[in-house]
Amino acid sequence: MTEGAPKKVNNVVVRWDGEHRFDGSRLGSQQSIRIDADATTGPGPVDTLLCALAACTGTDVVDILEKRRTPVQGLTIEVKGDRAAAVPARLERIHIIYKLRGVGIERVHAERAIELAVTKYCSVRDSLDAAMPVEWTLELA
Repeated sequence: MTEGAPKKVNNVVVRWDGEHRFDGSRLGSQQSIRIDADATTGPGPVDTLLCALAACTGTDVVDILEKRRTPVQGLTIEVKGDRAAAVPARLERIHIIYKLRGVGIERVHAERAIELAVTKYCSVRDSLDAAMPVEWTLELA
């Protein structure tokens, strides 16, 4: 960040909707996401964290490949989070599978885009424990 530049701030609000259900949104926004610790009406909190990691790295991958003039035509990201057998059941290892489709996308460039997203650009990944392994694979169609 440039010296003297204002810090970015995210303000969210989460409202309880009974049982283990919560609706979260950016403060002042009408758009919300459902988080349900019972995973009946939405993903649980840890699932939501894994979704955020996928969306954050996915955004970077799409942007990097767009700049290479090889736009992504399809992207599905699957994330597996291995959790501790203790309380709290924190994440111990994450594996991300990028299923990517696009005309002219070369494997070497897609792999480089993913590597940059996971290790350099994604603020969600950088907010997690740096010692936690985050591995990934690419399926290119």
